[in-house]
Amino acid sequence: MALKFTTTDQAAQMNGVKVLVYGGAGMGKTVLCSTAPNPIILSAEGGELSLRNLRIPMIEITTVQDLTEAHQWLSSSAEAKQFQTVCIDSLSEVAEVVLNNAKRQVKDPRQAYGELIEKMESVIRAYRDLPGMNVYMSAKMEPTKDELTGVVKYGPAMPGSKLGSKLPHFFDQVCRLGINKAPNGESYRFLQTQPDFQYEAKDRSGVLEAVERPDLGYIFQKIMGR
Repeated sequence: MALKFTTTDQAAQMNGVKVLVYGGAGMGKTVLCSTAPNPIILSAEGGELSLRNLRIPMIEITTVQDLTEAHQWLSSSAEAKQFQTVCIDSLSEVAEVVLNNAKRQVKDPRQAYGELIEKMESVIRAYRDLPGMNVYMSAKMEPTKDELTGVVKYGPAMPGSKLGSKLPHFFDQVCRLGINKAPNGESYRFLQTQPDFQYEAKDRSGVLEAVERPDLGYIFQKIMGR
């Protein structure tokens, strides 16, 4: 088989930006989809009330088969080429769909969690590796306690005890969507891109500030150097 040579900058341009954003309920993870360039939403939450004034194309995800068919369509359909960003809202809810389906098929719940990890890792890799598209995946937030130090740290939430901690390793960009108050008392939302003692985050691009405005279009342009 002939080797395919390229360069890191060309590969980055072809692959798009893949980002995971987690946060508490009501932080605006669904609204964040609307800030992405030419988005299509794969929704497992049914919480698109916050986008009711916009006409963003959406695919409802209620089964694992829906995810598989959506990926095939996005990978091969000429119609799908009009979209620049695939938004999965949310990965935590997709995992619940997978887990509930697995529990119905096995007697031992432990088997279901094993199937959950296997299927979700395959789904995450498949969507993360979509060529020529940006991919935004949202997730709920949960605390994790280090058994040795007793330190509690917040990160993306997934069913089971293992999948949530593995999730950040699949992405170059992991951000927390949070809310704070300005000196004048007004609330504002932000994306945390660097880790601290309390929250998981990372930015492998090296170009983002520790705190960025919650605008995926702006973030993508900054990472791609445009």
